[in-house]
Amino acid sequence: MAPPAQLHYIGIITRPHGILGEIKVKVPPEYLRALEDIKRVYLRLPGIDSPAPYKIRGHRLHQEAVLLKFVKVVTRNDSEALRGAEVLIDLADLPALPPGEYYSYQLVGLKVVAEDGTALGQVNEVLATGSNDVYVVRKPNDGELLLPAISSVIRNIDLQAKTMTVVIPPGLEDEAGAENGPDV
Repeated sequence: MAPPAQLHYIGIITRPHGILGEIKVKVPPEYLRALEDIKRVYLRLPGIDSPAPYKIRGHRLHQEAVLLKFVKVVTRNDSEALRGAEVLIDLADLPALPPGEYYSYQLVGLKVVAEDGTALGQVNEVLATGSNDVYVVRKPNDGELLLPAISSVIRNIDLQAKTMTVVIPPGLEDEAGAENGPDV
């Protein structure tokens, strides 16, 4: 069975947990809720290019990670063999988010523009912080702009047009307009 074309990396298996085949996976917070609905993931084992499907029997949160239990992984030795594997999901299996919420993969690559239409760059990365995400915008001159994901800054996200309209917060105006990025 060939894997789906829309696989997306969400984490890596760090180690076995216990003796009954559970594995510990470091996963960004945005996918923790999604794992409640997903019935299978794909694992790409170290040194093997083709990911293989694994049916999820159960999951639970544990120390800022998730413990997964797969149908055919029943011993610690079984789970040890999966150490270091990349965990991928089929994008078609991701549950829809409420309006105004986005998965980070949807945001990376969006063109970022100010409300006046000035091009500021492109979303390069989404950093998950405790209070709100931060969008790392790669500016055309190779500098970076860090924008908090709050409604006073992020005015509109249009996935169809692949744009994010923003208002630069006070104190970042110079950084947004600087030709060589911020002084260090």
